[in-house]
Amino acid sequence: MISIAKRPAILETERLRLQPMTEADAERVFPLMDDPEVMAFWDVPEIDDPDLVAGIVAAQVAEMAAGDAFHWSIRSLADDSFIGTCDLSEIERRHKRAEVGFMLGRDTWGQGYALEAMQAVTGFAATTGLRRLTARTHLGNRRSEALLEKLGFSEEGLLRGHVWRDGERRDCRLWGLLL
Repeated sequence: MISIAKRPAILETERLRLQPMTEADAERVFPLMDDPEVMAFWDVPEIDDPDLVAGIVAAQVAEMAAGDAFHWSIRSLADDSFIGTCDLSEIERRHKRAEVGFMLGRDTWGQGYALEAMQAVTGFAATTGLRRLTARTHLGNRRSEALLEKLGFSEEGLLRGHVWRDGERRDCRLWGLLL
């Protein structure tokens, strides 16, 4: 049986604290989701409406309350600054699998924060009884692909035309990790 708490634990690494998202985090998430470079490889383009981002964050908080997902705010231990978000979602208890994702502000790229945060998330996932994690990248997102490879994920296939964005179909790569 998978042990999924209603309220996710706070995870700490050498430099980071991953704490459960709250609705108040929407004001910190908005600048990320409003940045075209951050959103370049997401299923949706940048979002310039703070109310829409607040609704997305509220839905994530509700998913956590229902025990259906974990969404974390990534913060620096040094100064409590907001770095980004990560999640463990699409939890499928019967098959002991879930999907992982992450989003960091551009000013923090290249500093190893995503790797550090996702190592904590994958370790946490294993303690809950999950035995398989998946991730999805849009073609051309080499930064995320390289990160997933460092975490031990393997490329498992191509999802042709998986996402409709900006008036066209986009292909995605599927990645998997057995825990």
